[in-house]
Amino acid sequence: MHGNLERTKQSLNSALRETKLRLTALEKAGRQRLKELGETAKPLRARIEALYEKSPVKGSKLLALSLIVLAVLWIGSGIIFPHHPAPASSASEQAAVNFRVAVTTVNAQQYRPKLVLSGRTEADKKVAIVSRTQAIISELRVKRGDRVKSGDVLAVLTDDGRNAQLQQARALVQQRKAEFEARTKLIEQGNLPKLDSNAISSQLRAAEAALAQAEAEVQRIRIVAPWDGVVDQVSAEEGQFLMLMPGGGGGTGGNEIARMISLDPILAIVEVSEKRLGGVRVGEEAELRLVSGEIVKGKVRYISKSASATTRTYRVDIEAANPGNKIPDGITAEVAITLAAVEASKVPRSALTFSAQGKLGIRAVNGDSKVAFVPVEIVDDEQQFMWVKGVPDGTRVIVQGQDFVREGQVVEAVAADQQNAQR
Repeated sequence: MHGNLERTKQSLNSALRETKLRLTALEKAGRQRLKELGETAKPLRARIEALYEKSPVKGSKLLALSLIVLAVLWIGSGIIFPHHPAPASSASEQAAVNFRVAVTTVNAQQYRPKLVLSGRTEADKKVAIVSRTQAIISELRVKRGDRVKSGDVLAVLTDDGRNAQLQQARALVQQRKAEFEARTKLIEQGNLPKLDSNAISSQLRAAEAALAQAEAEVQRIRIVAPWDGVVDQVSAEEGQFLMLMPGGGGGTGGNEIARMISLDPILAIVEVSEKRLGGVRVGEEAELRLVSGEIVKGKVRYISKSASATTRTYRVDIEAANPGNKIPDGITAEVAITLAAVEASKVPRSALTFSAQGKLGIRAVNGDSKVAFVPVEIVDDEQQFMWVKGVPDGTRVIVQGQDFVREGQVVEAVAADQQNAQR
């Protein structure tokens, strides 16, 4: 093995020495060739030096003049020998040159947009329970938060002789009736003048009026609920004296005993601008989204005919069922009102763009494969799509590449992938 290594080293050294000898020979031959070329070029060099010495333009001026001549020759070559691209030999080659855009066909349809507003809940009914007579509260039967039915007794006042006056009024009515019957018979028999008939009739009617007043006074000592609801506030205490106080218009008012509210149904109050009011109708469906996340269905119950003097908006009431009074009065709610149906087209959000004049719209491809701008009006906004008005039925809307083309440009339209069109 050692002998083989030695032989290999000797072979490599021999090849290296031979290579060096060949390189040296080539170097000498190259030098000799350069020397011969130099000798051959001496007459040409002498001729150029002579011309340079005779020329009035020298140095940098000669260089500038040379550059100008070269520039004129380059420009002239384009005029003398113009170069034009070869026209497309077929329609398929021409289409390959056109910009490619992705389109989707949209169709107009009946759509019911939703008007989303922020509002608040409000009790359907609110009332202050007051006394209608002067007396002392002998019994208070409710407290704050109690649910009561229509006709339930909330408080009882002292009698203060009212029942005695009622009995007296009833007795007087019975007496007047007996006198009226007896005197009527005497008048019919001719024993009394007919003029007495009016007098005894007036006495009977006066007695009956006094009875009715006594009965009403007795009823006033029992304070009852006017309808089903919740006692929201109690303003009086047992033993408190309630008195009648002069009110506006020459009337009288009593002391407040309690306040009641009715929460079923519950109302949601929103303010609608005059521009959107035309699409709201009484009886239309609505949806209430409460701050708790709960969603409740309702309907439009009332639309104000008078605008607010400060905001120029119109009040709209939405009524919703509230079993168990779960929804309180005065909380914030997001209200979505379903508006009247309109003809609109569903387009991807990305398809919307602006024209050179700043108008909002979409770019479409017409039958001649040319780009056209179609102005639109937004009807509703969804998460991935927009509902717009103004797009003719069957329009091929550009959904990809609409920002890289201009009106009137001929393009190649290809069908857009639905998943990409939504982006």
